[in-house]
Amino acid sequence: MPFFQMIQLEERRHGTKVEEELFIPERPDYEAELLEILDSDAKPSELRERLDDYHENDIASLLQHLDKDARKRLFMLLSAERISEVFSYVEEDEIKDYIQEISAEKVAEILDSMDADEISDILDELDEEEREQVEALLDIDTKKDVERIASYDEDEIGSYMSTNFILISRDLTIKEAMKSLVEQAADHDNISTMYVVNKNGTFYGALSLNDLIIAREHDELESLIATSFPYVYAKEDISDCIEELKDYSEDTIPVLDNDNRVIGVVTAHDLIEMVDEEMGEDYAMFAGLTAEEDLNESLLESMKKRVPWLVVLFIMGLGVSTITGLFEHVMSELTLIVTFQSLTLGMSGNVGTQSLAVTLRVLMDENLEGKQKLYLVFKEIRVGMANGLLLGSIAFVFIGCYLAFVKGQALGTAFPISGCIGLALLVAMTISSLTGTVIPLFFNKIHVDPAVASGPLISTVNDLVAVVTYYGLAWILLLNVLHVTIV
Repeated sequence: MPFFQMIQLEERRHGTKVEEELFIPERPDYEAELLEILDSDAKPSELRERLDDYHENDIASLLQHLDKDARKRLFMLLSAERISEVFSYVEEDEIKDYIQEISAEKVAEILDSMDADEISDILDELDEEEREQVEALLDIDTKKDVERIASYDEDEIGSYMSTNFILISRDLTIKEAMKSLVEQAADHDNISTMYVVNKNGTFYGALSLNDLIIAREHDELESLIATSFPYVYAKEDISDCIEELKDYSEDTIPVLDNDNRVIGVVTAHDLIEMVDEEMGEDYAMFAGLTAEEDLNESLLESMKKRVPWLVVLFIMGLGVSTITGLFEHVMSELTLIVTFQSLTLGMSGNVGTQSLAVTLRVLMDENLEGKQKLYLVFKEIRVGMANGLLLGSIAFVFIGCYLAFVKGQALGTAFPISGCIGLALLVAMTISSLTGTVIPLFFNKIHVDPAVASGPLISTVNDLVAVVTYYGLAWILLLNVLHVTIV
């Protein structure tokens, strides 16, 4: 074969390979398929069988796109247990509307199939009359579990725990342990990890389902128990132990009362909810809110969450303005430098916010040592100083040229002013990096959430730093040392 034909053949092969790699099959439209099933005239038994092929999350996503009649038909087709699984993917404020479209008898069955923590979340979304109606449908054991979970504050681990777990007595044989598991599995489906207790009911360790299944009858149960298994206490604050929970990556972690008895478990799903709540609160504080804000909140509720920080920042802003007023004589004699005030204030705030973001991320590590924190401070100072030196040099050249060639100032006046501005940038950015690091470290030290050192707070503090630095250097260098005066 001629050489050029070999090249063309290779190019065609290569092109085909690239096209195959770029081609991604289109995903099925499950929503459209589910709608087609609901619109079908097939028998209810056939429709149920077809619905069983779809994940509960896909059905949950479909609910908000259906009208009331279509949802009623869907709820009639699905079993109470399946609906409870679907509701685990639905927001609690939506569930309260859906349960009104279901018969009371079926609602009772659905609630009995749900974990107590999920029921508690739903009850929190209902008004008093609706809450009483739903609570009346609960059996005695479920009601006790819900009341126990509701007794914990929302920032305590106990408010997120599930009562769906298996307990095995330490003194059982392998055969007896398997029998106990089978008996409890009818009511509790979290069976991948079982928790072993002493005769007095206190927590002893954990037992893997896989280890129990492959164990021989003559093996000792003791040899299968992990006695150093992680656990948390129900009264612990979520923020204090959430990092530890994430590090273990277990499907479930036992929750103990103060007497070391297992009263619940934290599941991977619960952990995701806790992380989401913590991140929401941190973002809210980072934006200067006292709590996370919801889209459907009233004007008054939104104001209550925003006003406290706004009042604090307003008072601090008045302080910045007052200090700025102390430099009126500098502004009157060097009116031209007022033009570049926003440059220094803006860069100071930006650098402080960057250092704050880095520090908050580092502080997520609960095992951070004092030396590492000190290293972080010096690192941020070095970064701020280096960036300040770079931008200050740029400001010196460009602002000097702008004043000399655009504003017509003498070189002996233009570049001293630009040099003062560049030096102010260097000092302000260095100090801002320091405050953006030290303030959250201080809050963390006194056991206050470092996210309280929000962006607006850091920016206001750095505005104060920038104003004092900017006009202070202008007063010292330009007026008193170089005797520069421009009106």
